Amino acid sequence: MSEEKLTSSFNLVQQLHFLYIGIVRARGLPGNCDPFVQVQVGSYRGTTKHFEKKANPEWKQVFAFSKERIQACSLEVFVMDKASGGIIGVVCFYVPDIPTSLRQEAPSPLWFKLADQNGRKGERSSGELMMAIWMGTQADQVFPEAWHADVANIRSQSIGDTRSKVYLSPILWYLRLNIIQAQDLVLRDKTRKPEVFVKAFLRNNTAVRSSISLDKSINPTWNNEEIMFVAAEPFDDSLILSVENRIGYDKEESLGKCAIPLSKVQKRALPVAASAEWYNLERVVREGEDKTEEKFTSRLQIRISLEGGYHVMDDSIHFSSDFRPTDKMLWRPPIGVLELGILNATGLLPMKWRNQKGTTDAYCVAKYGPKWVRTRTIVDSLAPLWHEQYAWEVYDPYTVIKIGVFDNGHLEGGWGRDGKMGKVRIRLTTLQTDRIYTHSYPLIVLQPNGVKNLGELRLALRFTCYSFTGLLSSYLQPKLPKMHYYHPLTSCQIHYLTKQATKIVSQQLSQVEPALRKEVVECMLDVNFFDKCSQRTYKANVDRINAALRGLVLAWKWFDGIQTWQNPILTILAHLIFLFLVNNPELILPTIFSYSVLVGLWSFRYRPRHPPHMDLKLSLAEKIGREALDEEFDEYPSSRQGDVLRAKYDWLRSFVAVNTSYLGEIAILMERLSSPLNWRDPRATSLVIVFCLAACIVTYFIPLKILVGAWGLFVMRHPKLRVGPPQMPLNFLARLPTRVDSML
Repeated sequence: MSEEKLTSSFNLVQQLHFLYIGIVRARGLPGNCDPFVQVQVGSYRGTTKHFEKKANPEWKQVFAFSKERIQACSLEVFVMDKASGGIIGVVCFYVPDIPTSLRQEAPSPLWFKLADQNGRKGERSSGELMMAIWMGTQADQVFPEAWHADVANIRSQSIGDTRSKVYLSPILWYLRLNIIQAQDLVLRDKTRKPEVFVKAFLRNNTAVRSSISLDKSINPTWNNEEIMFVAAEPFDDSLILSVENRIGYDKEESLGKCAIPLSKVQKRALPVAASAEWYNLERVVREGEDKTEEKFTSRLQIRISLEGGYHVMDDSIHFSSDFRPTDKMLWRPPIGVLELGILNATGLLPMKWRNQKGTTDAYCVAKYGPKWVRTRTIVDSLAPLWHEQYAWEVYDPYTVIKIGVFDNGHLEGGWGRDGKMGKVRIRLTTLQTDRIYTHSYPLIVLQPNGVKNLGELRLALRFTCYSFTGLLSSYLQPKLPKMHYYHPLTSCQIHYLTKQATKIVSQQLSQVEPALRKEVVECMLDVNFFDKCSQRTYKANVDRINAALRGLVLAWKWFDGIQTWQNPILTILAHLIFLFLVNNPELILPTIFSYSVLVGLWSFRYRPRHPPHMDLKLSLAEKIGREALDEEFDEYPSSRQGDVLRAKYDWLRSFVAVNTSYLGEIAILMERLSSPLNWRDPRATSLVIVFCLAACIVTYFIPLKILVGAWGLFVMRHPKLRVGPPQMPLNFLARLPTRVDSML
């Protein structure tokens, strides 16, 4: 769908009008009642919590009624007694007379005298109710915390699960531990040589053990063996270290333990080694032993630090929405703002049954950087309207915003899990600045019985940059913080630490009200996207490589046609050009760069008109067979029968998973090499064209032998000059768009 201009209070979304009722407090109620407030507009109602035996209760609760659904002319606010079920008092309003607030904030609350059921204020009624009533929009400040009354008649484990909410991921740090040596270990069995290792444990993580020291003595050394964890602020936990001695197969005894509070661990942001410190080990007393029978003076020397110079990855680096280091002192200023308008969804399929009919309770979750947003749940609708707008600061354009649609499984008729209905990934480099993109994206889900299109999600996006020069300069900067290049982590470390970070983020977001469930967080973070065994992904990566090499294949076919004289006129022309370039070698590079400029300008007419989305053809989702689906959704270890078959099957799947990941990396590299002139990223293509123009001029006036000599000296430069972040061409290459964003 083509882009369009949206004009509203939120600029990207349409105004939705709501009737807000803010219940603050009451006074003068009978002292023996259990008061609560019930707000009713026609058939819609909302209820506050009740207080026991309290004459002056305080609620501070806001209800919201969609103006489109209001069909009644009267609003009734009842103060009721929970114990007797009777009405203490009532306040009535005429809906058309309710004022509209234009300040996007709640008006000052007022006291209203309670009347009896017949509307009389006198001896039969007692007490007053403080509340605020106004007409507003979703731009009002109280909108995220308001209780939408259209879910009041739906039984739920928590009605709070239906509200909108903004979340922040916990601040994560890498915890680096270098084990140096131990001294004066006390052995219980002194007749055999010790096999000592160190076991480290941090809450929310499994225990990690070092290798067995090669020194078979009471003073073992480990030569700075490294162990890493992911820790989250606030640092209330302690790192538990235990020195263990292996005494047999799967048997070990503890020679001492120590607890190191994370709040006392040194933080560092620069590539400077942390200082080594000695920690006393406490003796582990067995049952029946006397703790005072010998003096325990064992020590452990380690280096321990919280690494603020790294970016802690909680999802795949290819889909990452943030590359900033943990330490805020190393942050660069933001380069722009990303605005997202979640408009509506259409054609959703029923996800559950309620009142003998299929229905869906849909909500959206969007993640960019550490900020997560969740829209309100639209109950019992296959075409929900959200029209909620959110904004994020952008620090790097080569980032991805993810928007997922889920079915609320905690309302009446749900299964207790929020069902995935589809996800959209949009890379910011595919967006032009200061342009509103309004497009409908298909919601595609791959299930064990095949691929399903569960509807469409309509979004509006706008990327605004503060400085266009700063935006272009970001293409030449390292993608990751410098610490990743001075002290790089291995692929195994990154994989293990990403699992830890995902687990911590999932646990903390599930403790917020309303909670983001584990299945939602894992879906948004693309857990196991590159690690799963999938014939479909394997074949799709092969096709991506072939597509990226299509230009070389066409060039070879063209040259083969020249050799075989398929077109004599073209062949003669090619010979003349070849002889001219041989006679004038200084024109070879200018000719190549000029041709690249022409190809880039010619491709401008075929540039994408909207951000890419999930591509069924690219993902081979429509051609996948039942056997391949059974393999892709099978868990580890395999659930298939037969021990021999299971062992061979798991080995084959592990082999294919590794090769699939390698093929994906190769496909990404090939697509980046072939993408500078395809206008997938308009700014990158413009930079390439400008560079080609400049290179054309430079290579024309500077002799080729000087350029070749300078290039050779640069390639053969001293290894000391290669330490540090990658050079600008590699940084630019690492930011070029790939089609991995469209992979299902």
